[in-house]
Amino acid sequence: MLDARMRRALSGRRGITEKRMFGGVCFLLRGNMLCGVGDGKFMFRVGKDQDAAALRRPGARPMDFTGRPMAGFVWVDPASCDARRLKGWIAMAERYVVALPSKKK
Repeated sequence: MLDARMRRALSGRRGITEKRMFGGVCFLLRGNMLCGVGDGKFMFRVGKDQDAAALRRPGARPMDFTGRPMAGFVWVDPASCDARRLKGWIAMAERYVVALPSKKK
């Protein structure tokens, strides 16, 4: 299952929690959405500044729920994401999310 793959890739990181969202599971870093699994795809929060670079990566496409793309979020096809690439996606998302103020109390 995709959520198990994501959990393995995130293991050892501090400050990660899980929350059911978007019909799947989201993983939060210090209370901020980092990545997730839903609709048979991986999701990563990369931020608007990294959006174009993320969309050039294999298997990536804009995330949208309402017919409008959500800037800074991407879906990634799991078939294009081996363990090494999955960790690379997490690192890209983490670069953005660590700069956000913590939402944990």
